Amino acid sequence: MSTTPPPQETRDDAPAAPRSAVDRFFKITERGSTVGSEIRGGLVTFFTMSYIIVLNPLIIGTLPDSTGEFLGGGDAPNLAMIAAATALVAGVLSILMGVVANFPMALAAGLGLNAVVAYTVAQLPGMTWADAMGIVVLEGLVILVLVLTGFRGAVFRAVPRELKIAIGVGIGLFIALIGFVNAGFVRQGQGTPLELGSGGSLAGWPVAVFVIGLIAAIVLMVRKVRGGLLIAVIGTTVLALIVEAIAKVGAAGEDNVGGWHQNVPAVPDSLVDLPDLSLIGQFSLFGAVGKIGVLAVVVLVFSILLADFFDTMGTMVAVGQEAKLLDEDGNPPRSQQILVVDSLGAVAGGMGSVSSNTAYVESTSGVADGARTGLASVVTGIAFLLATFLSPLVAMVPSEAAAPVLVVVGFLMVAQVADLDWKSPEVAIPAFLTLALMPFTYSISVGIGAGFIAFVVVKLALGKVRAIHPLMWVAALAFIVYFALGPIRDLLGV
Repeated sequence: MSTTPPPQETRDDAPAAPRSAVDRFFKITERGSTVGSEIRGGLVTFFTMSYIIVLNPLIIGTLPDSTGEFLGGGDAPNLAMIAAATALVAGVLSILMGVVANFPMALAAGLGLNAVVAYTVAQLPGMTWADAMGIVVLEGLVILVLVLTGFRGAVFRAVPRELKIAIGVGIGLFIALIGFVNAGFVRQGQGTPLELGSGGSLAGWPVAVFVIGLIAAIVLMVRKVRGGLLIAVIGTTVLALIVEAIAKVGAAGEDNVGGWHQNVPAVPDSLVDLPDLSLIGQFSLFGAVGKIGVLAVVVLVFSILLADFFDTMGTMVAVGQEAKLLDEDGNPPRSQQILVVDSLGAVAGGMGSVSSNTAYVESTSGVADGARTGLASVVTGIAFLLATFLSPLVAMVPSEAAAPVLVVVGFLMVAQVADLDWKSPEVAIPAFLTLALMPFTYSISVGIGAGFIAFVVVKLALGKVRAIHPLMWVAALAFIVYFALGPIRDLLGV
């Protein structure tokens, strides 16, 4: 009698075996991805958010504090120093997100939050940049405590599934609008909040480059070309370099409406530049208390905290939806680790004097190009670290080359709107306010807040008080306070 064991049956739906230690650690094969897809996705994410290396210094580096000093010290801006620190902090945090949380979401200095720090906090009487960054660190520490105690994760889990879907759709509309605005395809009009191009028509080479890039991205996507979004970014950048070399378009301004936004594409004299990292550590944790008082510090910390608290929740949902990583309740895997790293982003951003770092919704562009694991975030982080040395190379990519990807990703995310029951006002009204107000107010937090408050109001109107999770009450009340912060500050003299 044969002792040879019978052949084992194989299941067609069994997951493929990991191919390497990296594959096992990041669960690449398990999530239906490849190392190549992760690398491409990580690079796409980097290129679509690399504008922050240029934009963050322009926001926090060109305005002196209340004492007349610029960030980093001195009586003149030092944008190169701020750019290097911005890239360094973003790189470290993005790698941390990839390794600790295994989630394809990168971090960098948060737009909106940096403007609050520059135009509000640093301008208060007696406040220095070090004091302002100390408030950012305090806000990060508070959020970290809320995460470690489980409160932040509990709030996230208390959000109804339909609101999580609406958040993802709203972010899709929001980032599509960002793409159109960054490219100059949509601008503030004369007599209207927005209009097509300038005076209702498209004009200028940069807009033409954007349109060509958008068409290329759409064609590559519908033809399912691997790495299509990265190809679109690189190809459009090359086209922009050629256009600028021939037409000498220059930067956008009042006398040059048809110029390039943010970066003027040009081949740099040198691809490598040694970074100045002396900005790191220029913060004073409790310096603001002696300048403006404990109560004012609490109000400022709360206002920054609430925006930070919910922005990342929305981004987590958006990235998870696009990557198809959410569970049946709309929660991503390892959500606690994601929130811990994001909380550390605020702490690290303040300690690095580059403002609070937070999760970037542009990460969905990398996911759309195939990223499914934290390896993509590691790739994005490495690219940011290299950018501290290769900042001239990053400056070659104009916003018109990255914007087409944001528009395409916006389309992909808005497709989730079909999962909402639009025939039920009980579901549709909070969802509509959530997804509409994100682009209309240019704020993820405002959309989430409006949706939360509307959800509570609708349930109360229908007599369904038990359907309101206690933490949704807390969140809705917190947003009511947040929306009234202006009058509250005036009342307190902050």
